[in-house]
Amino acid sequence: MPSTKPVVLVDGSSYLYRAFHALPPLTNSRGEPTGAVYGVVNMLKRLLKDYQPEHVAVVFDARGKTFRDEMFEHYKANRPPMPEELAAQIEPLHALVRALGFPVLQVPGVEADDVIGTLARQADARGEPVLISTGDKDMAQLVEGGITLVNTMSNTTLDRAGVVEKFGVPPERIVDYLALVGDSSDNIPGVPKVGPKTAAKWLNEYGSLDALIEQAESVKGKVGESLRENLAQLDLSRQLATIRCDLELEQDVDALAMQPPDRAALKALYEQMEFRTWLKEILGSDESAQASETAAPPAAEVDYETVLTQTQLDAWLKELEQADHFAFDTETTSLEYMQAEIVGLSFAVETHRAAYVPLAHDYAGAPEQLDRDRVLKQFRKLLEDKAPKKIGHNLKYDMSVLANHGIELRGIAFDTMLESYVLDSTASRHDMDSLALKYLAHKCTSYEEVAGKGAKQLSFNEVPVEAAAPYAAEDADITLRLHQTLWPRLQQEKTLEGVFNDIDLPLVPVLSRMERNGVKVDRDMLATQSGELAQKMAEIEEAAFQEAGQPFNIGSPKQIQEILFDQQGLPVLAKTPKGAPSTAESVLAELALDYRLPRLILDYRSLSKLKSTYTDKLPERIDARTGRVHTSYHQAVAATGRLSSTEPNLQNIPVRTESGRRIRQAFIAEQGYRILAADYSQIELRIMAHLSGDEGLLAAFAAGEDIHRATAAEVFGAQPDQVTSEQRRSAKAINFGLIYGMSAFGLAKQLGIERGAAQEYVDLYFARYPGVKAYMDRTREQAHDQGYVETLFGRRLYLPEINARNHQRRTAAERTAINAPMQGTAADIIKLAMISTDAWIRSGGLDLRMVMQVHDELVFEVAAGDVEAAQAAIRERMQTAAELAIPLEVEVGVGANWDEAH
Repeated sequence: MPSTKPVVLVDGSSYLYRAFHALPPLTNSRGEPTGAVYGVVNMLKRLLKDYQPEHVAVVFDARGKTFRDEMFEHYKANRPPMPEELAAQIEPLHALVRALGFPVLQVPGVEADDVIGTLARQADARGEPVLISTGDKDMAQLVEGGITLVNTMSNTTLDRAGVVEKFGVPPERIVDYLALVGDSSDNIPGVPKVGPKTAAKWLNEYGSLDALIEQAESVKGKVGESLRENLAQLDLSRQLATIRCDLELEQDVDALAMQPPDRAALKALYEQMEFRTWLKEILGSDESAQASETAAPPAAEVDYETVLTQTQLDAWLKELEQADHFAFDTETTSLEYMQAEIVGLSFAVETHRAAYVPLAHDYAGAPEQLDRDRVLKQFRKLLEDKAPKKIGHNLKYDMSVLANHGIELRGIAFDTMLESYVLDSTASRHDMDSLALKYLAHKCTSYEEVAGKGAKQLSFNEVPVEAAAPYAAEDADITLRLHQTLWPRLQQEKTLEGVFNDIDLPLVPVLSRMERNGVKVDRDMLATQSGELAQKMAEIEEAAFQEAGQPFNIGSPKQIQEILFDQQGLPVLAKTPKGAPSTAESVLAELALDYRLPRLILDYRSLSKLKSTYTDKLPERIDARTGRVHTSYHQAVAATGRLSSTEPNLQNIPVRTESGRRIRQAFIAEQGYRILAADYSQIELRIMAHLSGDEGLLAAFAAGEDIHRATAAEVFGAQPDQVTSEQRRSAKAINFGLIYGMSAFGLAKQLGIERGAAQEYVDLYFARYPGVKAYMDRTREQAHDQGYVETLFGRRLYLPEINARNHQRRTAAERTAINAPMQGTAADIIKLAMISTDAWIRSGGLDLRMVMQVHDELVFEVAAGDVEAAQAAIRERMQTAAELAIPLEVEVGVGANWDEAH
C-alpha cells in the first residue's frame, strides 16, 4: 500500500541561495561564513517537524554543464559567479545534511529540477503524495495529481488551484507561460514586452502556445509585433523551460528512506560551525560536561513574567535595586525618537528570566495595566542613578525616549550593539536579531510576528499584551545573554576594551543630547531654493534636449543609453551586468570631459538630488514641537568607526558647489545665537604623517607650511613660492589619493593625464617621502598576515577579502587597509573631542549646544555674547583630543548660518 506520508523532495540549490541572501552574513569565531548553512538546516528541520516524511531527498545542482547549455550556449550566461563566501559553505552543508540523515542527490548533466521532476512523477504514478519544497516558479509545471509545492520561507503551498491563482494559468500551461515571459536569471529569451499578465491572457484566450503561434498574425499592437519577431526562438525557450521527468536515475523513491542522524558527525560539524543551540540538542547530560568550549550550557526554559499588579512590580523593583547590573528595553509607539512614547518596559537580571511591564496598550479589550506615570516615577531613581549598571541594545534610542518622559538615563555600562561593533565591525549587522543568530544560534521573535506586516501592521500599543509580553521580555533576556557572550571576548582584547570604554560607550549620551538638540532650518528659504532649483533643472533639461536633438526622459537610464550610445555614438566605457552600456555617474563624468550632453545630464542629476533630498524634504523633517530638524547618528554602520547620519542625512550636503552651499545657508541659529563651525584641518594627512613617521611630511607640518604646496615643491623640484596652481592641484590629488589607496591609473583619470605621467608623480612622491611608502608596504603586509589593521587607539578594522582569490576584491581590500587606519583614527579623534566638549558644555558657564557632527567638523549654536569664549574653549578641546607627532589644527568660523561659519 502507498504511504500516506508525502515523499518530500527538497530543491537544495534553491534553499542555498535563498538562505544566503535572506540571512545576515553570519560567521563563526574564525571568520568562516556559516549563514547559508544555518538557514538551509533550519528549513530542513522545520520540514521534518511539519511532515515527518519517511522518504525524502535533498537535491543539489551538480557541477559542470547540463544538456541545456548544449542546447543554448547563452543559458544562464547572465548569472554572476557564485560568491566565494557562499561557495565555501557548500561542502560543510552537504556534510551536515547527510549527517542529519537526509539522502543527498547530485546528478551530472542535468539540473536539480529535472531530478526532482523525475522522482515526483515516479512517486505520483505509485499513488503517493509528493511535496516539493522550493521557491522556484518553474516547478509549478510539476503540480498535478498528488504533487504539491511548498515554500518554506513564506510558509505557503501551491496545489492546482494555487497555481492558477498565482500565475493565471493551470500547471499544464506553465511551460508555455515561461516560454513567453522568459527568465532573465536563466537567460531564457522569451518574448520582449510580454509580461506575466499578457502571457496569461494570451494562453487563456488561445488555449496554448502552439495555438497562439498559429494565430500570431491576429495579435494586435506592438506586443503582437514583438511576438511575431520572436516566433523563431519560442520553441527554444519552451525546451529550456521544460523540466525533464524521464531521467534514468540510480535511485528510485524506495531508496530515499530517511536515515537516523549521525550524532558524532553532527556534534563535530555543529562545533565547527559553532551552532550552539543545535549542539546542545544532541549532547546528553554526560557529554555536556565534556563538551568543547564552543558548546553553550545545557538548554534552559525561559521564564518570562507579565507584570500587571503593584505587588509584582514592587518585587521586581527590589530585585533590580539590589542587582549589580540589569538589562532593559523600552517598547514604544514609534521608531522616531522625538515622538516615541513608552508603551512598556522589559528587564532581566539573570539569563532566561525576564519581565515585561505593559503600561499603555490601549486596544479594545486590553487588560488593566499599571499607571504609566506612576510606574515611571517609581523607576526614575533606579534609571537616573549610576548604580545599578544598565545594559541595553542601542541605548541611545532608549535614552532619548526616556528623556521624552523627563528621565535622564545614567549608569550606562554596556551596549551590546556597540560591543559587537567594536569586536568586529564587519562580521555581521549589529541589530539584535542578527547578533542572536550569530552568537547565540537563537532566532528572535520578529516584530512582524506580533504586529503583522505592511499597511495593516499594528503599532506596539495595539499589540495584544499576551503577544507583546514574551516578545518584549525576550529583548531584555537576549540583551543580557549577548552581553555575557560578547563582553568576555572584548576583555580578551585590551585595546578593543579600551575603544569601547573610552570612546564608543561614552559617546552614547553625547549623541543622544546632540540629536535632541536638533538644528534650526529656514523653511521659507528652502522653499525659495526648491523653486530656483526647479527653474535651473528646467533650463538644463531644455539645453539637453537641444543637444540631443529631441526631447527625452532625462531621468531614464534606458533613454539616456539610447541617446548617448545608439544615436550619438559616444564611446562605451563600461557595461552593466547585463551587457548594456553603463550610464553610471563615473562613466558620465569621464564622458563629460569631452562631450556636453553627459555634463548636462550630470548637472541635472546633481540639482535633482539636492532638490529631492534636501530643499523638498528638510522642511518635512521639522519637528512640530521643537521647530528643528533632528537627525539620527549611527555608531555601528561604517566599518571604519565614522558616524553616519540618516533621516535626514546631514553629512552629504555638498560644500564645493554653489547650490550645496546655499542649502547650508538655510541652517540657521535661533534669535540671539550664532552658528559656530569647528573643522579639523587636513586631519587625515596629519595622521598619515604621524603613522608613517616620514621626516619630510612631519617637517612640513611642523613648519606650518601649506602641505599641498610643500608636496608640489618636493615632487616637481621647485621652490615653494614658484609652485603653480596646477602643480599644487596635482600635489593635492596625490596627497589625498594616496591615503585612499589610489593607484597611478586612478590618479591619471583624476588629473586627466597619461598613466605613465601619473606613475612618475607617484614615484617622485615616494622618493621624496620614503616613510609613506614604507608605511603603506608595512600596512599591506600586516593586513595580509593578520586579516585586520588598527587605528591609533586600537580600533580593529577587519578585512574579510584581504586574501581573496579574486584580484579585484583583494586589491580593493588592500586600498582599504591603507586608508582605514587614517579614516578610523580621524573618527576616533573627533569622537573624543565630542566627549570632552560635551562634558565642558554640561559643566555650565556658557550658553551653547552642540547641534551637528559632519565628518571632521563640529557645529554649535552659541549665544552671541559667548562666541569668543566658546571659540577658544572648543578649539582647545578639539586640538588636545589626541597627541600626535605634529599638532592638530582646528579652523573655527562663526556666522548667522552654517555657510557663513565657514
